[in-house]
Amino acid sequence: MYSWDFYTVFQSWDLFLYGLWLTFVYSVGSIVLGVIFGLIVCFARLSKVTLFSAAARVYLELFRCMPLLVLVLWFYYALPMLTGMSIENTTAALLALSLYVSAFYAEIFRGGIKAVDSGQHEAGAAIAMSHVQIMWRIILPQAAKKMLPAFINQSVIQVKNTSLASVISVAELSYMGAVVNGDTYRPLESYTLVAVLYFLLLFPLTQVADRVEKKLRLSD
Repeated sequence: MYSWDFYTVFQSWDLFLYGLWLTFVYSVGSIVLGVIFGLIVCFARLSKVTLFSAAARVYLELFRCMPLLVLVLWFYYALPMLTGMSIENTTAALLALSLYVSAFYAEIFRGGIKAVDSGQHEAGAAIAMSHVQIMWRIILPQAAKKMLPAFINQSVIQVKNTSLASVISVAELSYMGAVVNGDTYRPLESYTLVAVLYFLLLFPLTQVADRVEKKLRLSD
């Protein structure tokens, strides 16, 4: 029978905490950048200018159809060969994570905006509001309500996606679990602790997503 030994693993608790902290940093950083890029792509996709709309469509299809693992590896190993510039593993990971999630955010934003009745835009135009004013004061507040559950769920997935940064030696939680396992030869304890920490990080977010969805459903 296997004899559990968490004591040996807990001696490297500082490594797990550091990995958890980096996971949090990469999650927040990629989500913030993803929202910014996603909004840009969303409005480009909604643009009546064919060039902008077509470029946004290519962007969406490229990043939604490409596995994130491949993107992380490409940005770290292939992009420097194209640019002639060295790229830190931390930068490559953040860039890949941000661009990847931005494609999904862009579609969530676009879906929320499209779900708002077109009469709202016409009503704003009737009282001489500009397109920007209509979008900012009328459309986006209503769209936010419709897109919030999907946005939160995608953000939860994004936190889990940060684990793929470990393949280029970014010292997030999964990578630190592998480091501790390499030092202690206790894979069961090391990865069990990693799983528990991910659960503790993500469970509150999933509960928030469920409550927001229920409240929005009741308010309809």
